[in-house]
Amino acid sequence: MQLHRFLFRALAGALLLAASAASHAAEADVEAPPEAHACPVELPAGTRCLAGRDTAGAFYLVALPAQWNGTLVLHAHGGPTLGAPTLERTEEDLKRWAIVVRAGYAWAGSSFHQGGVAVHAAAEDTERLRRIFVAHVARPKMTILHGQSWGASVAAIAASLYGNDSPRPYDAVLLTSGVLAGGSRAYDFRLDLRVIYQALCGNHPRADEEAYPLWMGLPAGAKLSSADLRKRVDACLALDRPAAQRTAQQQEKVDTIVRTLKIPASSIQGHMAWATFHFRDIASRMGERSVFGNEGARYRGSRDDDALNAAVARYARDPAAASAFAGDTDPDGRIPVPVLTVHGIADPTAFVEMDDSFLHTMEAAGTADHLVQTFTDHNTHSYLADPVYPTLLAALSAWAQGGAKPTPAQVAQQCQALEVRFGPGCRFQPDFRPRPLATRVTPRD
Repeated sequence: MQLHRFLFRALAGALLLAASAASHAAEADVEAPPEAHACPVELPAGTRCLAGRDTAGAFYLVALPAQWNGTLVLHAHGGPTLGAPTLERTEEDLKRWAIVVRAGYAWAGSSFHQGGVAVHAAAEDTERLRRIFVAHVARPKMTILHGQSWGASVAAIAASLYGNDSPRPYDAVLLTSGVLAGGSRAYDFRLDLRVIYQALCGNHPRADEEAYPLWMGLPAGAKLSSADLRKRVDACLALDRPAAQRTAQQQEKVDTIVRTLKIPASSIQGHMAWATFHFRDIASRMGERSVFGNEGARYRGSRDDDALNAAVARYARDPAAASAFAGDTDPDGRIPVPVLTVHGIADPTAFVEMDDSFLHTMEAAGTADHLVQTFTDHNTHSYLADPVYPTLLAALSAWAQGGAKPTPAQVAQQCQALEVRFGPGCRFQPDFRPRPLATRVTPRD
């Protein structure tokens, strides 16, 4: 009887796997094949480029070098971009990551079919592109899923969603400069920026404008543009001027934000834009309910912390909205293949401390043995240096093919060797370990 049950379960499992494979094949069949497309000048001579738009509406680009090594790097871009998808957005990605093609890898990237903070939808678009590549371009010997910045959360979630499909779609995962603390925690400091900025400046919104909770970003239908926001911030903080040209009052406000939030002055404008326009997108998706709160947050670093904490607005998270947002944006760590990460220690956009959060996520999922984290002393976010990425891809490829799990020290050493081919820029710090995110972002209830 037990043998019969075992055989029945095995047959049922095989049928489910076959049905899944057939479903994936059917999905790929309805997608039109990509068409030839002019390659950006940044790519090496002889590269073949293809472009298309999938059935969901996402634009995509594919690049195959003349001497392809057989590995596909499937790219999930950062941002996220707001508004309708464009092919130009994906062309920008391909130009930025030309080093991948120069190193002999095929590259494929999607614009995602919708703008905004929708992680699972972007993961679905990324997997759809992989199936298009396999059905209409080539069957790679290996596929590495690469997520950059916000796209790192997309890749981490895609690896969990599809990683156990048969055949396995991804052989390894590369996460660079990743927003890996999950949306439920990664953006708390941007609410902190909004409430502190408003307490200091009082012009976003202005007193003569409609009042709204700052977690909303903007009220529905607001016409404020990026240029308008920049003018408001400059009027209060003079960020578009050298520090020597600011008034003492303006500089003190800048210093208060820098000290309390632990961000450089140069990144204030970018974070304000995110906490305005992306927060508007999030509020809309969540039915105008708050996924962010700052109850219990005690801000420190100003000349008068008591006065600052008394002046800032306080908000509570809506539990249902926060749970739904976490369900879409928070990685669960259930990744069945090797994962290699890199992060600039002084990244001003996605704090390096988020990698500590991701380590604990993998530990909780029981997959920490699949993870190697590396760090560099770069102070940039969007791109580190040319030799960094071929180094990581090579180390990850060897590991995924049965080689030994690399150590950060070995990765650093391999990067030095590749500088001969790809130029300088290796600044790995093998002994660095990030502190908890709570040491960088003000804790809250």
